[in-house]
Amino acid sequence: MLMVPLAACATGPLPPSARLPADVTPIAADPMRSAILTTAFTFNHQSLPADRARAAALMEYLAADYRWDVRWAEYTPITASALEASRRELHAAFGVAPGATPQAVVDGFVGASRAFEAQATPVLSPAVFTQPTLTLARLSGPIDLPATRNASALMERELLRIDTERMNGIGGGSGGGGSGGGGGAHP
Repeated sequence: MLMVPLAACATGPLPPSARLPADVTPIAADPMRSAILTTAFTFNHQSLPADRARAAALMEYLAADYRWDVRWAEYTPITASALEASRRELHAAFGVAPGATPQAVVDGFVGASRAFEAQATPVLSPAVFTQPTLTLARLSGPIDLPATRNASALMERELLRIDTERMNGIGGGSGGGGSGGGGGAHP
């Protein structure tokens, strides 16, 4: 099976990647895997403002990461378009500035999450969030994000499919085939 990284499917210049602070995904050695599972749960269930802000940071990270990380090649090609649709939806819903880098967006949402957890009012940069008051209101209350729900559920299904194929020795991913150790925390 020929696998082409999703980066090869992307059009236009590649955006900068983003990194997550270590404490944002503390339960997993693999931030990609943890981000997928966290976003799928958060965007498909009722959640607290801190959790919504953290999940928004994770989706921004994933949307930037898929163009760089070769592991995304194992995911169905529609994952790329679902991530892009989610990113557009989140940017529109939370008033992300058009020129904001993925890292600035991740940092802004992570900062908001930490402030909510500390029961403080988050301070958002107008350079990243064009209407900080509106962003905080949307993080604080329920918001309908159908493209984001779809993308997070799709990524989770794909992660489970890949895990199952590896466990059964199917597919061309690294770590499959009963090699006695698999790919560790890799999806």
